[in-house]
Amino acid sequence: MPESRWPPGTLLQYLKRYRVDKETGKASFAVVQSEDELAAVGMAIGAGWAGARAMTSTSGPGISLMAEFAGFAYYSEIPVVIFDIQRVGPSTGLPTRTSQSDILSATFLSHGDTKHILLLPASVEECFAFSLEAFDLAEEFQTPVFVMSDLDLGMNNWMSDPFPYPTGPLRRGKVLSAEELDRMKEFARYRDGDGDGIPYRTLPGNPHPQAAYFTRGSGHDEHAQYSERPGDYVHNMDRLARKYETARQRVPTPVIDQNSKGKVGLIAYGTSHWAVVESRDRLRAAHDLETSYLRLRALPFNHELEDFIRHHDRVYVVEQNRDGQMHDLIRLEVAPETALKLRSVRHYNGLPISPRSVVEEILAQEGIH
Repeated sequence: MPESRWPPGTLLQYLKRYRVDKETGKASFAVVQSEDELAAVGMAIGAGWAGARAMTSTSGPGISLMAEFAGFAYYSEIPVVIFDIQRVGPSTGLPTRTSQSDILSATFLSHGDTKHILLLPASVEECFAFSLEAFDLAEEFQTPVFVMSDLDLGMNNWMSDPFPYPTGPLRRGKVLSAEELDRMKEFARYRDGDGDGIPYRTLPGNPHPQAAYFTRGSGHDEHAQYSERPGDYVHNMDRLARKYETARQRVPTPVIDQNSKGKVGLIAYGTSHWAVVESRDRLRAAHDLETSYLRLRALPFNHELEDFIRHHDRVYVVEQNRDGQMHDLIRLEVAPETALKLRSVRHYNGLPISPRSVVEEILAQEGIH
C-alpha cells in the first residue's frame, strides 16, 4: 500500500520514519500479514529465534489459538512479545466490548506446567513504555511476554502527554558471541550457569563451531539433546520455575499509594485504575472510609504485594471479569492467612468499569448504608 494511503498513526508509518537507514534507504523492519493467529505467532517466534525482536497482537480468541505455540516458546526458551487487547468472551462474546478476562488464560497459556510474564498497562503511555520493556524482558528471560491491554484502551481515544523516545541500550540478555564462546570450556544451551534459571544462548550465524544447538520443544537435557529421562525433565522444569522466580525482581513493580490511617486496601490493574482512583476519593469524602491503593503492573508478583495485603484488615481486588481472575491468582501466591483478607469486586457487563459500581460494591461488603 502506498504510504499516502496508510491510515494516520499506524505502526507502518512510524517504522518508515524511525526504522529506515537514512544513508542507504534500507529498512530494518518487516511487517507480515499472516493468514491467521497461529501463523502470526509462529512467524514471530521464528523471528525471535533468529535474533530479531518480534511481536504480534490479538484478542482473546487469538490467545486461545496461540496456546500450543506459546508453550513451545516457553519450553524451548525463545523470546516473543504478544499484545492482547482483551474483550468480552467466551467464544465471540461481545466483540466490541471491553473486559479483563484473559488474565488466567494468558498466565498459564499452554498445556503442561507453564507460567508466563504479563505486563498490565493502565494508559496509552504505559502501552508504549511497556512495549519496550516487554521486548527487553522477553530477551532477558528468553520467553514469551504478554502485554495485557483491553478494548477500552485499544479502541477509545485517550489523552496523553507526548511519549518520550527511548534512548537507553537494548537489554539483549545472555547472548554469546564467538569471542565469548572461545573463552568458555563448554556451551550447553539449557544449562543454568548463574543460578538464576536463565541459560545462555547463541544466534544463527554465529561462526563458532560450538555455537550450534537444536531448539527443542520436546524433552531435552541441558545440552539440547533429546531426552525423556525423568531426571532431565525435572531438572529442566525446576530451572524454568527458578527463572520465573528471578523475574519477580525484574518486572515493573506496583504503584502504591499508602495511607497509614486506612485499614482497607484496594488493588486494581489496567484500565480499572481510573475508576478506583475516583472511587477512593468518593469513599473518603462521602463515607469517611480511608483506603490505601496498590496498582499492579506485572506478573509474576513481587514482595510488595503481599506486604501491602498484610498491612490491612481487608483488601478489595477490583477487576473486569466475572470470576475474579486476578483475585484468584493473588490467593494462589500469598500465604493462606494473608489470602483470607482478600475480597473480590467484579464488573463484567462489557462497558468500562465505573466508580459508582466500585463504591457501591465496597460499601455493601463493608456493611455501610
